[in-house]
Amino acid sequence: MRDGVILSADIYLPTTNDGPWPALLLRTIYNTKESRYLDWKEKFVQSGYAVVMQNCRGRHDSDGTWEPYTCEIPDGFDTHEWIGQQAWCNGRIGTFGMSYPGFTQTAPALLKSKYLKALVPIASQQDNYGHHRVDGVIAHATSLFFANMMGRVMQYEALDRLDWEAIYRHLPIVETLDQIGNCAYYRGVIEHEKYDEFWSSYSLRDRYSEADTPALFVTGWYDSLLHETITVFNGWKQHSGSEETRNRTKLLIGPWSHQVAPWGRIPIGENGAFEDVEFGAHAVGDIADIHLRWYDALLKDVDTGIDNEPPVKIFVMGSNEWRHENEYPLARTEWTKLYLRGDGPHDAQEDALGGGSLNFDTAESAEPPDRFRYDPDDPVPSWGAQYQTMDRTGPRDRREIERRADVLVYTSEPLADEIEVTGPISATVYASSSAVDTDFTAALIDVFPDGRAIILTEGICRARFRHGTENPEFLNPGEVYKFTIDMWDTSNVFLAGQSIRIEVSSSNFPRYNRNLNTGNPIATDSEIRIAHQTVFHDPERPSHVLLPVISS
Repeated sequence: MRDGVILSADIYLPTTNDGPWPALLLRTIYNTKESRYLDWKEKFVQSGYAVVMQNCRGRHDSDGTWEPYTCEIPDGFDTHEWIGQQAWCNGRIGTFGMSYPGFTQTAPALLKSKYLKALVPIASQQDNYGHHRVDGVIAHATSLFFANMMGRVMQYEALDRLDWEAIYRHLPIVETLDQIGNCAYYRGVIEHEKYDEFWSSYSLRDRYSEADTPALFVTGWYDSLLHETITVFNGWKQHSGSEETRNRTKLLIGPWSHQVAPWGRIPIGENGAFEDVEFGAHAVGDIADIHLRWYDALLKDVDTGIDNEPPVKIFVMGSNEWRHENEYPLARTEWTKLYLRGDGPHDAQEDALGGGSLNFDTAESAEPPDRFRYDPDDPVPSWGAQYQTMDRTGPRDRREIERRADVLVYTSEPLADEIEVTGPISATVYASSSAVDTDFTAALIDVFPDGRAIILTEGICRARFRHGTENPEFLNPGEVYKFTIDMWDTSNVFLAGQSIRIEVSSSNFPRYNRNLNTGNPIATDSEIRIAHQTVFHDPERPSHVLLPVISS
């Protein structure tokens, strides 16, 4: 590197004599011997590519001190320059890798090595303010796990032996550093509520015009980095430095999660199956072949047909079909409100789903509000959606969650005709609380005729940040406020006979840290207060979900 630090890399060359070859680069903080990457490497080498798999600075066999994210920008560029000048490289470089290795592709691309020609960032991010802090709320489990493995080498056996539930529940959360190691990065995550230099030092958000390398962005509807990947794609597509890069940049979204996917630690089942639903064998795909079709076009000038396809390819769940689109969100979206309604006071009750309804029409007259009691000592457990874990991710059946006393449930009548919902989802909830600060959550559910309640996507709003983290503002207990909940994105056809459901509650733990309802500083708070929540749905306070409905 430019400062003299030596980074370790494994280099694999084709056995043919027709070199030099285009080179494919993985830069990872994890392990260059991960089985998925070794499998891909075999296909890449057999297809006439040199493959370089490098340990990032301070990781495994590489020297130096790892400075998360910030060191990857110069180190990535220096690596591009080194590879491009090797005798076995023909001067064209592509990159690959998921999650953190996705970021190690996009960030150094801004420095524009002349050798860098094609990126395939899987589950990447603009910055961590939308990943480890989500609208000001701490992505608790993900941040803690990431912080715990920030030593030189990931100790998977040791990670498995930790009592993660106890670590997640420990208060104050700043003291969890004593259990997982005093990690400066995690301390920064919990202390920096606002988007400041801690986050912006490596962010892409104001730098897309510096990018000039076509990228194939890949993610899944249940990926914890779905929202971030879509953000980076649109930044690259709309603002990168040349028309060629903008025209050639692509987005692929499948019915996958961060961990259960063609690239995941747990491969999606042969029939595209998760535990509670399946999408068909065609939902799986061969991720190495997807890479090669892209690389052959950009690094070997082979007409693979990919440049003639629309830039967006999505898997539409429910109908279980792949489809190309010209943009995301879709230009033909019909933004449609479904209103939370009730036939009387709706108090969520144990072992009963409750009687709230979901309607295309607002209430014509006053309706009694709905109430529940939020106890931070007994939070709603994270179950499904984009939660980044191997055992709780994806399209999970939420019926047990919906029986809780602190979950309000609103369900439409069974649909007479199918409705496709593709794009970003949001909920507007008019509510009051007995607390000066609290959270409100919302989840979008597909209810099957057999009763399965399959989660599609979800979101959270922290009351003090309802106007943004730049302007924290506490509540006046008992006063009604408007809360807007970003529920991220999905693509799903609600088939005839199925119902659309919305859940409303105040916690999603440990995906997000618990709001203790006190208004005290989040990092150091250990006092728990119970909050009594009231949700309104009348003509003056029309709580609703906004759905991106797509006509054929």
